[in-house]
Amino acid sequence: MTDRKDELASNLAKVERRIADACAAAGRGREEVTLIVVTKTYPASDVRMLSELGVRHVAENRDQDAAPKAAACADLPLTWHFVGQLQTNKVRSVAGYADFVQSVDRSKLVTALSKEAERAGRELGCLLQVALDAGESGRGERGGVAPDGIEELADLVAGAPGLRLGGLMTVAPLTGEYAGREQAAFERLMDLSTDLRRSHPAATMVSAGMSADLEQAVAAGATHVRVGSAVLGVRPRLG
Repeated sequence: MTDRKDELASNLAKVERRIADACAAAGRGREEVTLIVVTKTYPASDVRMLSELGVRHVAENRDQDAAPKAAACADLPLTWHFVGQLQTNKVRSVAGYADFVQSVDRSKLVTALSKEAERAGRELGCLLQVALDAGESGRGERGGVAPDGIEELADLVAGAPGLRLGGLMTVAPLTGEYAGREQAAFERLMDLSTDLRRSHPAATMVSAGMSADLEQAVAAGATHVRVGSAVLGVRPRLG
């Protein structure tokens, strides 16, 4: 193996051990948690190596980086997740390669995703991004719908052609009552997921936790964790 592949294999093994230990501590089976490796800012060659090492789920947050990378890796058995804030003018491109959009947070985006999924002849899994720091505007600092807007948006996704309601996603907030309280934030997301599944039983995905707080997410019940730097290394600062 190359030095880079050795590095990725070592990092991946450490993350796998963390997830396994967190699952054991929570009384959960390892198979209950899916690792999504966030490959943003890293090249397609890293994605290819990760695939060779057994990674099956990868995530990107910028279409201009993701689209060429997904095209270069189209031969690989990967599920692509789009996790960044998504502008409607990028939806046509994203609908061409993403299997899941984890950042659905407004009705206008649902309409655009439905139109482009149908045009592409694809079904897109959609997770509603929940803003646990939502203020009076009803949106969080990093996007997301306020908890009281989940039901209406979920119904919209569930009824939209070409879309499938997968569940909920959140990012641990930096402000508001959950700032610095990752476990409490993820437990709140689980409560919201339980509420959602009463009317949408198939919306079972709960995407929460990143490199620094994946243990708290697993303890709370997350089904998917999004890990970037712990696998790929600390990203170079942009700009």
